[in-house]
Order: sequence, then C-alpha cells, then structure tokens
Amino acid sequence: MSDHQNKLRPIFYDTETTGVKADRDRVIEIAAFDPVLNKTFEKLINPGIPIPKEASDIHHITDDMVASAPSFKEIAIEFSEFCEGNVCLIAHNNDAFDVHFLKNEYARAEVPFPSWKFFDTLKWARRYRTDLPRHTLQFLREVYGIEANNAHRALDDVIILHKVFEFMTDDLAFEDVYALLNKPRELQHMPFGKHQGTPIKQLPKSYVTWLSGSGAFDKPENQDLKNALVKHGLLAV
Repeated sequence: MSDHQNKLRPIFYDTETTGVKADRDRVIEIAAFDPVLNKTFEKLINPGIPIPKEASDIHHITDDMVASAPSFKEIAIEFSEFCEGNVCLIAHNNDAFDVHFLKNEYARAEVPFPSWKFFDTLKWARRYRTDLPRHTLQFLREVYGIEANNAHRALDDVIILHKVFEFMTDDLAFEDVYALLNKPRELQHMPFGKHQGTPIKQLPKSYVTWLSGSGAFDKPENQDLKNALVKHGLLAV
C-alpha cells in the first residue's frame, strides 16, 4: 500500500448553497481539492428549488446556471469516490455549516455517508491566531498576502483555503495538525465578543446567561468555552 493511502490525507472542500439552513436549504455547488493526489472536483448542482436572489447576490449562481445540472443524488457517489481512502475533509466554518449541508444532502439522496474525518480551519484560526480581530477566509487571505480570486465560488474558495492552511500550519505534518485541533484544551480567557480576553472566571454572570440564551453553547465550536464555564461554576451542566 502506498504511503499516501496509509497517512490521513487532507481534502479541502467547499459548498455553495441556497441559504444558511442545512435542514431546509440545498447545496448548489460543491468543489474539492486533493493536494496529495493533485486533483480537483467541481460540480454545479440542481437543488430542485429556486435560488433566492440574496444567495445569488453572494455566489452569483443563478437558476439558469443549474437548470441542466445534475441533482446531488446523481453526483453523491462520484464525490464519495473522489474522497475515498483515509481522508479528512477540510472546510472553513465546517463544523457550523458545510458538514451539516453535506450530511443532509447524502440523507436526502439515500446514499450512505462515508466515515470521513473533518477539520474546521475557522476553529483552528480562532484557537491559534488569537492576535487577529477577524478570522473569515477572505480576511486570512489578506493577512497572508494571498492574491484575490473569485470569492464565494466553491473551487476558488477551496484553492484559497488550501493556501491559507499552509500558511497557518507552517511545516507541521497534517496528522499533527489534526491531533492538535482535536486535543481537549482548557480555556483561560474569553475567545470572542465584547469580553474577549477577559479571564473566564471573571466573566459577568449576566453575560454568560445571555450567551446561553442565544444558543451559543449549542455550537460545536464553542464546546471548549462551555466546558470552561461549567468548571468555574458560571454555567450549569
């Protein structure tokens, strides 16, 4: 068996959608880049529902562009085969967005969802680039001096993400990067919001109550914060 089949292989991916609700909206474009095998995947998808104007204004994909495109069901197996092996799918804001759309589309298509691992570069940036005021993909692109491209089209964002990822992780092996992101950590300071930088144990109880009511602790990317607040007695289990 070749070396790249043994190692955890990164595949960068991105979706464009009809909206932001994974249980209601649909994927209209999916793209991926495999830097190990140096191959790309890019498909427009007919969602079977109209694309709202506010979504088209962002990614510039229209109903006419997807009218003759395949459904997700028609490309699901092809995408699975592109991502076959011991792979980890990497997306920016994956944990709160892309992975949920992907899982819902596979479920609707009645195609088995592969046992992929996942990696969220937004989570990595928030954890290891706390010096930055924002962590959007385009802001990170500017920070690292990467040339602009056609933002908010799937393959263009994937290529930018790969370049950003290389800058953020330097010469670390991907398996080490994956292990670092998934290593439990104990937060000492508030990572975002108006109290960013405040020691966790000094956060106002009223602010913690507000965060809880807003649903912030239901988000996967905030589980470290939730655990720290519980430990300091600021949040009930």
